Amino acid sequence: MNGERDGVVVYWRRGCVYCIKLRLTLLFTRLRYTEVNIWQAREAAAFVRSVADGNETVPTVTVAGRPLVNPSKRQLFAAVGTYAPHLLPESGGPRRPPRLTARTRWPRRRSRSARERP
Repeated sequence: MNGERDGVVVYWRRGCVYCIKLRLTLLFTRLRYTEVNIWQAREAAAFVRSVADGNETVPTVTVAGRPLVNPSKRQLFAAVGTYAPHLLPESGGPRRPPRLTARTRWPRRRSRSARERP
């Protein structure tokens, strides 16, 4: 329990669109976190109800023991930066795909006449 209290824990349940979105977003980051399905762990469901006004609102995330109910990626990383900066990836944030520049775009197609010259 102490390891979970010091880290990031994502409480989720099956079929929750918001949970799927957050979990997919976190897949592309280097942030380490623990996932807990509230439908399989009764104590986790009770915890979520205690921080979400009696509702099983998911995703609920704890960062170093501080709860966030349905946070965005930006809110989550701000909380990690404030309460548990040692958990941030070494690059200082999530990985981002490289931007396309003029040199990294797909090459232009040659015209048919240029390809089929005998």
